[in-house]
Amino acid sequence: MTDGSRSEAATLDRPRATELTFAPPHRREPFAGGAAFGASGVYERIEGVVSGALDPSHPANRGIALLNQAPRDADGLVRYKSSYILLRPADPVLGNGRLIYEVNNRGRIMMLANLCAGAPGNDPKSLAELGNALPFRMGFSLLWTGWDPAAPKATGLWLEAPAIEGLTRPIREEFVSGTRLGVHEAFRLSHDAVRIIAVTVRRTQTAERIPVPFVLADARTVRLAQEGTKPVTGSIYEVRYEATNPRVQGIGFAATRDIVSHIRSHGVDFTGRTITHTLAFGISQAGRYLRDHIAQGFNAGCDGARVFDGVLTHVAGIGRVFLNTPFAQPFRTRTRHEDHDFPEIEFPFSSAVMTDPVTGATEGLMRGDAGDPKLIETNTSTEYWQKGASLLHTDPLGGHDVALPPNVRGYLIAGTQHGGKAGMPRDNGPCVNPRNWHDPMAAIRALLVALDEWVVTDREPPESRLPKIADGSLVPAGEVAFPAVLGLTPPAAANDVYPLADWTDPRAPAHAWRPLVPQVDADGNEIAGIRLPAIAVPTGTFTGWNLYREPHPAGELADRDGTFIAFAATKEARGADPRLSLAERYDSETTRVAQVKRVVDALRQQRLLLAEDAERLVLRE
Repeated sequence: MTDGSRSEAATLDRPRATELTFAPPHRREPFAGGAAFGASGVYERIEGVVSGALDPSHPANRGIALLNQAPRDADGLVRYKSSYILLRPADPVLGNGRLIYEVNNRGRIMMLANLCAGAPGNDPKSLAELGNALPFRMGFSLLWTGWDPAAPKATGLWLEAPAIEGLTRPIREEFVSGTRLGVHEAFRLSHDAVRIIAVTVRRTQTAERIPVPFVLADARTVRLAQEGTKPVTGSIYEVRYEATNPRVQGIGFAATRDIVSHIRSHGVDFTGRTITHTLAFGISQAGRYLRDHIAQGFNAGCDGARVFDGVLTHVAGIGRVFLNTPFAQPFRTRTRHEDHDFPEIEFPFSSAVMTDPVTGATEGLMRGDAGDPKLIETNTSTEYWQKGASLLHTDPLGGHDVALPPNVRGYLIAGTQHGGKAGMPRDNGPCVNPRNWHDPMAAIRALLVALDEWVVTDREPPESRLPKIADGSLVPAGEVAFPAVLGLTPPAAANDVYPLADWTDPRAPAHAWRPLVPQVDADGNEIAGIRLPAIAVPTGTFTGWNLYREPHPAGELADRDGTFIAFAATKEARGADPRLSLAERYDSETTRVAQVKRVVDALRQQRLLLAEDAERLVLRE
């Protein structure tokens, strides 16, 4: 890798556990037009493909579903390929000697648009597209690899995994047009179909399924039979079919484990210097991947060494990823209306060891071995309403708070929504209420820096900031004291959480876990968590939930949108609104800005804001 032209092969310590071969990079150039990032200097972009092989009989690989049925080469190994992108300081001396691995989200790099407040996309061309460029200014090398065989190659990061030819099983998929995956003209299946068993539609998760005439256009495409008919916006179409030739998708876990372990142990070859520490970062699906990576034991390499020293997951809730399962569909994400009965949640939820009265198991997310990382989990209000996030820090039945282990921190970023970042839309979109525009990323940046310090110097991060049953800041959804604001109708309930016995034919559960949600103050803003200035010195009510309006299913809990309801300007304008107006709260704009500065100063002292973000938040006012 040093000269960008040679292939490298490495077999890790235990014989035939895994093999990796890095082909010569197919792209190597100055990153972002050769822009310099302060003391870190210019960065270099390297792209290539790594070929891997796994021994199905090795203990580190035995947990990979279907691996023992996959085709093998002459050496008895199962082969795969992964793309990778490496960004590194061109002058290694200017780097910090540490690696951040971001788990891609359906093939997409998320860090640049979210953490850095830059532009979306995998291939930024200029410094302007990188926003605050925090990881680059800090001197990190950054790595992305393919882990998701379902991610399209067009998005830039991919994994090729072998298929099990001839293996067949009845499965199901669901499609909702006009929401997070766009408008469906037809239904593109995740696996080859031998035959379609049934296609139905229902307006909501609990509504009756109505049969729909269909046409199997090819092995992966189902269309509605009536010519010119398009799927109804927001309705749930279920396709049950006999699927065949599943890929060994759980290889994605091993690929991450082995590629990162190899690059870490050969740091001079890849980054020009020894890699002292590795951090992992993941947003949403990628955060759920990291929780599963830890729980399934993949944070220990085949030689027993830790893969990631520190992990930061954002907006993962209690989720895992639907990957290491026959006929998996890793793009699924379980919410009240969409993907509700697909695998994502399973005990244990919390890193704290406890006994589950539903399953009888006693365990925690961590494995209690050398592979356990230092872990920071951040969530927004949405994950409490949609993703069971309270179960990260309560018992499974929501009866009492639990203490997190010393190597774990948890934070609610109060009043923010899933996907929140700079420049969020403020219109209603598909929802009843205007959408939540509160940006949580300033807190995430500070916590990433705190995680780095924790890993490198053992300086502990700020104490967890979580709502609690004990002080009344964590309650059942029906007990949240929302103000009686005209048009603000709270959800009937939060998304439920229960064991899923069979995702191919889901049934009503006999037992369920009990998620709770954050309590609010008289303004409707959450009491607990990290209260950034938008919540601590508010101009309105921010929630992590919203409700759909027609043509979506009216009144249903929106998939990931939050709400913002502004305060009235004056007492006269607010009428029956119980929330004080802006004029009643702040006798002048100078008074409000002074309050913002006090809040920002306190958060900076608590290491929950970086100095640069503290200054920006005050100047923005």
